[in-house]
Amino acid sequence: MSLRLSTVILPYRRWHEGGRAAWTRAEQLGFHTGYTYDHLSWRSFRDGPWFGAVPTLTAAAATTERMRLGTLVTSPNFRHPVTLAKELISLDDISGGRLTLGIGAGGTGFDATALGQEPWTLRERADRLAEFVPLLDRLLTEDTVSYEGDFYSAHEARNIPGCVQRPRLPFAVAATGPRGLRLAARYGQAWVTTGDPQLYEEGTPEQSVQALRGQVEKLGAACGAVGRDVSGLDKILLTGFTPDRGRPLESLDAFVDFAGRHQELGFTEIVLHWPIPDSDFAADEKVFEQIATDAPAQLA
Repeated sequence: MSLRLSTVILPYRRWHEGGRAAWTRAEQLGFHTGYTYDHLSWRSFRDGPWFGAVPTLTAAAATTERMRLGTLVTSPNFRHPVTLAKELISLDDISGGRLTLGIGAGGTGFDATALGQEPWTLRERADRLAEFVPLLDRLLTEDTVSYEGDFYSAHEARNIPGCVQRPRLPFAVAATGPRGLRLAARYGQAWVTTGDPQLYEEGTPEQSVQALRGQVEKLGAACGAVGRDVSGLDKILLTGFTPDRGRPLESLDAFVDFAGRHQELGFTEIVLHWPIPDSDFAADEKVFEQIATDAPAQLA
């Protein structure tokens, strides 16, 4: 299978001051999917401009025609399945069936406390995701849903006419732990990872590849446990969080080498951050565009 290249465009620019231009250019460059982060704020961008994911993707849907659109990733930290489902069905309709939902347990950053709550523990986040994903699956596939759970409820929630994509828009489940991998195996059309975060500071690229190989093997075991062939699940690597950091974007050859090593592990899609000056995602825009246009043919 050919390796797909996608990009994630952080929503930090006003739409008419570079925001729209980035999404338009991403489609022109041939990226498979344009993603954005679904956060209320994020890390070093907290004290600067930051816009909402759903409105951003809605505007992107009206600006583009072919490129798929998605979140990397949405989490229960500030989302509820009932209201999220309505927004997703609307966005899937506006985009003509081009939407993918990246979804994960979330972290302990600003999203976790913005509504005034204490950050959930890792176990608490996993508990919520384990209830969130199946309920969202129902909300996106059934006309009317009622549900009473430990964390979420729905009372005759109606989602007519449903998604353009049938039976629903695809889920890309971000997970590395056993419970999350089981959710990816059962409900995901794709699986997302950023690698092993423990290797980011002190690890090597070789150790990262080994860790990712182990994650892919665990995903295969999770799929086997539910009677699913892991080859039918797309495997997405969101770059920028492995020990390689920005080195794969230094040249076309460097990227092809990086991507090829991960393609051999079974990854079907690699996501690059759109260059942001004076940030962890700074990169030469000319090299970035060369990678977008020339690398796919070398990785076919």
